[in-house]
Amino acid sequence: MKIDFDQERILAVVAHPDDAELLCAGTLARANQEGAAVGICVMCQGDKGQPDPPVENLAEVRQAEMRAAAELIGAELFYGGSPDGALFDSLEQRRQLTEIIRQFTPTLVLAHSQSDYHADHRAASVITEAATWFSASAGNRTESPALIQPPVLWWMDTVNMSQFDPHFYIDVSSFVETKVAMLNCHQSQLQRGKDASFSPLQDLMLQQCAARGAQSGVASAEAFRSHTAWKRCAAW
Repeated sequence: MKIDFDQERILAVVAHPDDAELLCAGTLARANQEGAAVGICVMCQGDKGQPDPPVENLAEVRQAEMRAAAELIGAELFYGGSPDGALFDSLEQRRQLTEIIRQFTPTLVLAHSQSDYHADHRAASVITEAATWFSASAGNRTESPALIQPPVLWWMDTVNMSQFDPHFYIDVSSFVETKVAMLNCHQSQLQRGKDASFSPLQDLMLQQCAARGAQSGVASAEAFRSHTAWKRCAAW
């Protein structure tokens, strides 16, 4: 399976400020290099993941970290603004994300798997599945006009690959350094690496890329599943 992202518009919808780095930043970086427009929508503020010692105004700090990471791949950044742990599938959340999708006009959306470990990830997955569909429904009105057709939807790998059987892999061997550089922007979270209740993020990210690469015959890869429902899947 060979994919060229030229002329595509790819939006990653993630729960927390560092989720894109862990799960799809290599794909976004590759797509950007191949001529695609890329965007990242972060649904939650990242206000609960405090390092030791705690960071004052953590949500503002993490927003600045997000901007720095997105700039490395020329990604347009969107904010959902929900507090961590308070993201739920609701009419308001669907409308907000529907409007963001209509503003960016993606051809492809990357979303969390509904099997991922974190409640915010699973909520973001459900909201994204609904909003991508309703983005092309003229009866669901927001400030921006409805899209002509809903974007294609891919489910991203789960953190640590648990409960995820990939449909396909994207070779990101040339973009691992970019993933590391983007993750390094999130210093407030990297400081939590020694916390027994947390995980060293860079190690986790690199191990997962290498494992998915070994499964697919390349040095490093990111794994995805197609949303195979009617009008949600496309040939490449």
